[in-house]
Amino acid sequence: MRLQGKTALITGASRNIGKATALAFAREGADLILNTRTQQDELDAVVAECRALGVRAHGLLADVANADQVFDMVDQGLGTFGKIDILVSNAAIRPHQSITDITVAEWHHVMDVNLNATFYLCKAVIPSMKQHQSGSIITLGGLASVSGRPNTAAVTASKTGLLGLTRALAAELGPDGIRVNMVVPGSMDTERRYPEWYPEHQETPAHAPEQLKGIPMRRQGTSEELAATCLFLASDEASYITGDRILCMGGRFLG
Repeated sequence: MRLQGKTALITGASRNIGKATALAFAREGADLILNTRTQQDELDAVVAECRALGVRAHGLLADVANADQVFDMVDQGLGTFGKIDILVSNAAIRPHQSITDITVAEWHHVMDVNLNATFYLCKAVIPSMKQHQSGSIITLGGLASVSGRPNTAAVTASKTGLLGLTRALAAELGPDGIRVNMVVPGSMDTERRYPEWYPEHQETPAHAPEQLKGIPMRRQGTSEELAATCLFLASDEASYITGDRILCMGGRFLG
């Protein structure tokens, strides 16, 4: 088992990519601290699935945009497991708003969830990782961290900033044996509960041929494929990879 003896903290773990990553890690022996903001029932179900795979798992509700809640969550996790070896900062929001329509408060909320939350999480878990001279931090990017699109100024700025944070932390923490990398999902076959975040799919679904023609593989990715990429970066198989990003996009930006 590739993650035997490791403990991982995964945010946004109640569904989609977070859930698939939790299950992938559990199958490889990792104990888990799983987080979501409000979906207790869904989180409990994921925790139960992970425990059924033979690992220890705890679900903790916390708003990752709130520094105090993040620090409390990490303290609880450390109190239960004694260490955190892997962090997957997955939770994010993707509202589409023009620069003239978005309010100052809305702008800061996007920054808090998509960028500042990773800072809070890293600040909380890194001391434990430094103590053990080992760790893997994985951030989740997206199309917004690769190219700009209309009406995504806040999301694009936050995800581009997240890439910068990822690289800076990799440079800073390398001497402590801590690796920091980004996984960048493309068009994924996931449940979309907030259709207003995806106006480009209102008339033409994301899986329609017209939407897929720019992807060489001509299909969407799955949460399980993204989770497998996170598993690679979390494992010792990626022991000499840091400050990098993996585009899990089916070749979308080859040209």
